[in-house]
Amino acid sequence: MTRGLTPLSPDDVTALFTRADGEFFFARWGRPIAPVVFGVEPETVSILKGAIEALCVLTGHRMSETDPELGANLMVFFLREWSELTETPNLDCLIPDLGPLVARLEAAEANQYRIFRFDEDGAIRACFAFIRMDAHLTDVPAETLALNQMVQAVLVWSDTAFTETSPLAIAEGRAILRPDIGDLMRAAYDPVLPAMAQDPSHALRLAARVGRVS
Repeated sequence: MTRGLTPLSPDDVTALFTRADGEFFFARWGRPIAPVVFGVEPETVSILKGAIEALCVLTGHRMSETDPELGANLMVFFLREWSELTETPNLDCLIPDLGPLVARLEAAEANQYRIFRFDEDGAIRACFAFIRMDAHLTDVPAETLALNQMVQAVLVWSDTAFTETSPLAIAEGRAILRPDIGDLMRAAYDPVLPAMAQDPSHALRLAARVGRVS
């Protein structure tokens, strides 16, 4: 546990993986993360990959240059308008019902969306992250945006997990991962635990480990 910080309670952990419809669902990556980034300058690509690498060091997970099955298994797309997705060659082969999805995102005026794919054991197999750079996100520093997005790609969190509070904090003018969320992410990648769980009791196992990490 990080000194001076109150660890997340079992109820806190449960809420972070309980969706708006009441379903509990937890999943982590089961294979090395092989990222590719579209729509930004090379400097931003480096920042994003640096954020992934830092989270892999934190959790004890691994990165890779390529995925033997998919080539890249974490695809991050930056765009100005959701309509750009339907103009991306072959994306409709990766994302079924791409047209209706774009229409829903436009109607909701969303600025981000993630799609996960899973292996047979329920571990994360791939993640497609879409970030529409609206007026709000354009004002966010690249390092902050990168870390926030990668935190949400390294685990399958609840769709309501960070609507009220951010997984990040500010220290000396810079965005950092909240220590309690960092402790939880380390616990989530404990190899003793399953890569996927749908029983809320899994939150109790995570919370017990959160109190022991350092």
